[in-house]
Amino acid sequence: MAVQAPQAADAPQSPWPTVARAVVLLTASISVLLTAFAWPSVRSSVHDVPIAVAGPAAAAGRVSTALGQRLPGGFEITEVADTAAAERLIREREVYGAIDVSSGTPQVITASAASAAVAQTLQGIATALGQAQAQGADPAVAARDLVALPADDPRGAGLAAGALPLAMGGLLAVLLLTRLVRGTARRVTGALAFAIAGGLAVAAILQFWLGSLSGAYLANSGAIALTIAATSLSILGLESLLGYVGFGLGAVAMMLIGNPLSGAATAPEMLPGWSGVLGQLLPPGAGGRLLRSTAFFDGHGAAHSVIVLVAWLALGVVLCLAGGLRARRAATATPAAAGVAVAAAAAAGGNVAGPPTIRNAAGSPTTRTVRR
Repeated sequence: MAVQAPQAADAPQSPWPTVARAVVLLTASISVLLTAFAWPSVRSSVHDVPIAVAGPAAAAGRVSTALGQRLPGGFEITEVADTAAAERLIREREVYGAIDVSSGTPQVITASAASAAVAQTLQGIATALGQAQAQGADPAVAARDLVALPADDPRGAGLAAGALPLAMGGLLAVLLLTRLVRGTARRVTGALAFAIAGGLAVAAILQFWLGSLSGAYLANSGAIALTIAATSLSILGLESLLGYVGFGLGAVAMMLIGNPLSGAATAPEMLPGWSGVLGQLLPPGAGGRLLRSTAFFDGHGAAHSVIVLVAWLALGVVLCLAGGLRARRAATATPAAAGVAVAAAAAAGGNVAGPPTIRNAAGSPTTRTVRR
């Protein structure tokens, strides 16, 4: 019968200051995590959200003034002449929606595919305006969803939940590639191949199974693949150049900053302060906006996102090349340095390892060459 060996009773225990430092570090970590994910949601509000007001100049001016009084700083208003102009701005992702007063009674035109949260806000604002104008009459306001979310996912839950797996996918790709694959070119190739395969797989799940996406499947796959490539290659480049520190910096940038500030669940304009702008400059935010453009708006409004993602991808490739070049120089310099040290020791009369010496029966040394 096997008997487990008892633990050594005199094994040294960690000092109490070490335990205290661990507790402080864990407390700081959980506080940072909570702040990163809860702060954007709790402090979300409507500010500088671009919308259109359609109708005659006088009526549109009155609506714009009423919106400014009811929600100061909430909207960035573009006044247009008619309904067609407002719809064009919505389809081209210039605005999130419109309030149409061209017929006299306010009508709200939304695009829930751009942001369900903004669409709900517009409906509430339009209802309040209708109540103010009705003065006791029926305050019902007509609402029309010009670019709606798919019927299988009317709340956009799939898009909102997809930001985190995409960021984690890029992080896991770097973790596996740096452990299993050697060579800069092979790692970069592996990251690009994973981005393509992952884009095809994730788009298929979101579009054909969950029903969260519309539009062309290949365009959606390309948007997801570009997001994964930008995320994984940027982290891979940082790791190649800085090691574990670079990996940590990339993880913090994508997971603790990029993902909470992506605006995938609401809209970048609803995030507090400058955080929405920052989020759109990182791959998770740019990727989420690009996917909405390809899935629901025929690619309109995708230029900024593509530029951001390509810039991160290119930066990652450059960092990978720089890290590989530095590693190659270090590997070349090590044997050269060893050779210089041996030559210096020989010139100084130092002991340098040579062929083994064996003494014969008479006691005189005999040199024998050992074949390897």
